[in-house]
Amino acid sequence: MFKNTKNDYLGWMFFIGMIILVMEILFFNSGLIFSLIISGGMIFLGRKRAGKKMGKILFIGGIIFFVLSILHMMTFKFLLLAILLHFFIQFINSKKHPKKITPEINQAEEPSQQETMIRTEPLFENIVLGQQKTPMGAYKWNDVNIQAGIGDTIIDLSFTMLPKGETVIFIRNLIGNIQILVPYDIEVSIQHSCIVGSTTVFEHHDSKLFNRVLHLKTPGYETAEHKVKIFTSLVVGNLEVSRI
Repeated sequence: MFKNTKNDYLGWMFFIGMIILVMEILFFNSGLIFSLIISGGMIFLGRKRAGKKMGKILFIGGIIFFVLSILHMMTFKFLLLAILLHFFIQFINSKKHPKKITPEINQAEEPSQQETMIRTEPLFENIVLGQQKTPMGAYKWNDVNIQAGIGDTIIDLSFTMLPKGETVIFIRNLIGNIQILVPYDIEVSIQHSCIVGSTTVFEHHDSKLFNRVLHLKTPGYETAEHKVKIFTSLVVGNLEVSRI
């Protein structure tokens, strides 16, 4: 029962938050979208000109402008209030319904056979800042599932042997570029979401993306013996998938 009440509470908080966000954009802070677009553009141009002084100024200024825009939102303040209220309700419920610890006496049973789990080393780790890329020489493949903050991710599939069936690459990134190099005999499916940026997938190019979701795949993907399914998401940045 408490679980259902908690789910209802979270659902109502999300619903009210969406209403406040819409009202803020339409009535109280109509320049919010403009501010976010400007800050996103500054970050994007700063990444394009990363080697120049002006590029660094634009990049840092865009991040500061973006953070200040978020902090001044009524929705952000409501989110903080909702989090505090959530912990307060949890505290009150814990006082009303304290956990009782009762001893349990288990009869001796035959030891059950434990299932063996095999741990493998991932190719990448979750990072907040920096670039990650696959080795320049031969390496053993493991499916990729990572989250990154600010930085680039480069995956070259020509230096590894992909297993039969479907290989999965899952990358969630805030700000940066994602580049994936695929051999010619590998079929590809791509699902990409982006707030501000561009995509180049083989011959398909979108130079100006704003709050878009793209689904693309090669014609022979469904029946291919070796294929790669790519899931990527970016707040600001570019996706490039090319043959090698």
